[in-house]
Amino acid sequence: MQDFSLSSPIFLYPLTVTTKLCSCVFAHNTTKLHLSLALAIASFRATAVLPAFFSDSLIATLRRCLCTATPPPWLFVGLGNPGDKYKGTRHNVGFEMIDAFAESHGIPMNTVHCKAIFGQGFVGEVPVFLAKPQTYMNLCGESAGPMAAYYKLPLDRVLVIHDDMNLPCGVLRLHDKGGHGSHNGLKSVIYHFRGNREFPRLRIGIGRPPGQMDPKAFLLQKFNLTARQRVDAAVEEGVDALNLLLWKGLTESARRFNKEQKYKHIRVQTLAVS
Repeated sequence: MQDFSLSSPIFLYPLTVTTKLCSCVFAHNTTKLHLSLALAIASFRATAVLPAFFSDSLIATLRRCLCTATPPPWLFVGLGNPGDKYKGTRHNVGFEMIDAFAESHGIPMNTVHCKAIFGQGFVGEVPVFLAKPQTYMNLCGESAGPMAAYYKLPLDRVLVIHDDMNLPCGVLRLHDKGGHGSHNGLKSVIYHFRGNREFPRLRIGIGRPPGQMDPKAFLLQKFNLTARQRVDAAVEEGVDALNLLLWKGLTESARRFNKEQKYKHIRVQTLAVS
């Protein structure tokens, strides 16, 4: 076995890359990799450039480890506005969903990354990144776009969670793609995804404003008691939907979940929620 010194080529590699490679060598036969390694794999997969002195067999081992040790990660981005002023408002239900999901899995949201409050962890074997952009709603793509690029995630592994006035309050929908529906947050995300709309989203119904009320004022209002109860229940259902997505994949989870929500939609669509 080759002896390594501080002058060896491996020590000329960035420390994070060296750590990934060395950890992989010693851990690839275990059933689980350490969290830091598995999350590193998310951004250092099949494109890894390995030192020239590595043997072919070691390179093959590293490739297998880097590419197959864990399932591909997901990035969940909840849309909203930062600050206590907007907490509990209709426009911030995306933040609420992220917080509830993080709490249910013990994932701390205590880091700032790419202009977002950020957390990372595992759900079962799946690495998950969670983000709440702090750019304000209309600029949230400035966070979501760079974060997806940073982790080299295909957009079909980036799920955006947002409020939707076109659904009755408390009704949810899980889709694999779509337009922006005049939602300024989604417009920003699509723009920073270079116009690509083919990313999944979880829509959280908040209902439409009553009478002639200005939609902007409606979005920045807090929920009344009845609506609050419906949204709290919807957030719990949304967490279940995200868990199902990680377990069964997007297509199967959307089929199951949307069928359940269709009947819920029928029950509540004639009820007015102010």
